[in-house]
Amino acid sequence: MKKLILVLIFLQLVSASFAKEGMWIPLLLEKYNIEEMQEMGFKLTAEDIYSINQASMKDAVMIFGGGCTAELISDEGLIITNHHCGYSAIQSHSTVENDYLTNGFWAMSKEEELPNPDLTVTFLKYMKDVTDSVLKGVEETMTMKKREEIIEKNIKEIKEKATKDTHYTAIVKPFFHGNQYFLFVNEVYKDVRLVGAPPSAIGKFGGDTDNWMWPRHTGDFSLFRIYADENNEPAEYSPGNKPFKPKKHFPVSLKGIDEGDFTMVFGYPGSTDQYVPSYHIRMLTEEVYPALIDMRTQKLNVMNKYMNADPAVRIQYAAKKAGVSNSWKRWRGEIRGLKILNAVQRKEEYQSDFQAWTAKNDERSQRYGSLPEEYEKLYQQLGEVRLARDLLLEIISRSGGIEVSRVAAMFRPLIAAYEKNETPEQEEIDKIKEKLKKDIKEFFKDYHQPVDHEITEDILSLYAAKVDSEYLPAIYNHIEKKYNGRFEDYTDRLFRKTRLADKSSALELVDDFSERTVKKIKKDPAWELYDSFRNVYQDKIYPLYRSLSLTNVSLRPRTYCNLRANSL
Repeated sequence: MKKLILVLIFLQLVSASFAKEGMWIPLLLEKYNIEEMQEMGFKLTAEDIYSINQASMKDAVMIFGGGCTAELISDEGLIITNHHCGYSAIQSHSTVENDYLTNGFWAMSKEEELPNPDLTVTFLKYMKDVTDSVLKGVEETMTMKKREEIIEKNIKEIKEKATKDTHYTAIVKPFFHGNQYFLFVNEVYKDVRLVGAPPSAIGKFGGDTDNWMWPRHTGDFSLFRIYADENNEPAEYSPGNKPFKPKKHFPVSLKGIDEGDFTMVFGYPGSTDQYVPSYHIRMLTEEVYPALIDMRTQKLNVMNKYMNADPAVRIQYAAKKAGVSNSWKRWRGEIRGLKILNAVQRKEEYQSDFQAWTAKNDERSQRYGSLPEEYEKLYQQLGEVRLARDLLLEIISRSGGIEVSRVAAMFRPLIAAYEKNETPEQEEIDKIKEKLKKDIKEFFKDYHQPVDHEITEDILSLYAAKVDSEYLPAIYNHIEKKYNGRFEDYTDRLFRKTRLADKSSALELVDDFSERTVKKIKKDPAWELYDSFRNVYQDKIYPLYRSLSLTNVSLRPRTYCNLRANSL
């Protein structure tokens, strides 16, 4: 079957691939890909895919939410995306009485479409190669720190210039391991309403068992609509907004497809690590992923226990569970797939070929010959630091972690406002309080304390068992001295004493906030737990991880240039 799978990427770090499968850049299609595409049956031009002078496919494809892809399928702003991409929005509108997750949802009119605060869609207006501007002033001999400072300053100027006197946003992304940089100028729409979604039995058929598998027999879709102001421009939600009128949309064809038909996928996929050395694969598959899988297994076991027992908890934790299980299944699949492909050995063989290639030329040998040894030394340190970093983030930042610590983190801006100024401006305080109360109410809508209690006990214990003792927060000394290392006893007291695991008491702290309240919160066991993890992250784990990452970044340009040269 003659079939082309083309992934056109806008936003993420990618590696070059000019084969029949790969991630190709819309701006460069005319130069590199369109001729081959047309030979294989594509009947349009590169301008029909990406153009800044006329409506093109890029105007009908967008980033949905934080990173999914969606497509416009009508001239009234109707968009389609995956069911799992819309899952959180569907869950947020679901109750035991109106269980849209289980039964599906269909708006019978535009008036019945449901608004989603904080949900956005992002359109690309144009992209531009800004490599020369980003690297202006950068010299090969300077330190990585100095290099980053110059690049950061240049990028800031590029973005400011690109968005001056507009409502657009801009981002500059490195491609090809920092050898090339692209500017993306975007338009963000903020009024996005839920139109329809199938029951989970259709949209999530197969559940976690089938996730990341192919083929997957599921109706994985959901429908939303973009709304705009009277000028068809982005606006906050308002009942008076009108359906967005797009420059381009994709008509839905009922003709079907035949074997050999040209097929193209146009969207926002993730990054690729095609050129990482064998040490990176070993780090992930033997150190990091197994520990992360164990921690997420603990989270999922607790969630499933309470979700199966209570329909209300099932709805509360549906999106959280989906977020936890997504990468849990992916990591397991990656380990299995890389083992089946014998990826480590193949990487090692490639590295041997690379060393033989460099040895044939004195200049290459001098410039690149030490790369394998430098990588091996780097990953001897990086593995345990990456493990500690990822597990710590699993505990206090990522879905399914210790949720009460997230409430503690919400109070940081308010505490900071008091600590930086003995008599903070009341207007500033009122603004922070208003947002904090909104966040607290939204948080507790999907919170069940017994779930948090049990997960906290389990993952605190697991973290201590998995990471080197130098990465343990100070709270572990407290647990050892006062509770003889019994995490169950510590956790029982934490949830018995904290005021941050209950909506009413958390809101009272906000309403009555003062300098005395700062002291109260800092003595709260939930804050002590959160602050202890945050301190070890900021003071030890992150600085070391960043230093090693910068070393890794410094090796990548040489690695990429060599791998490209060695493949020609």
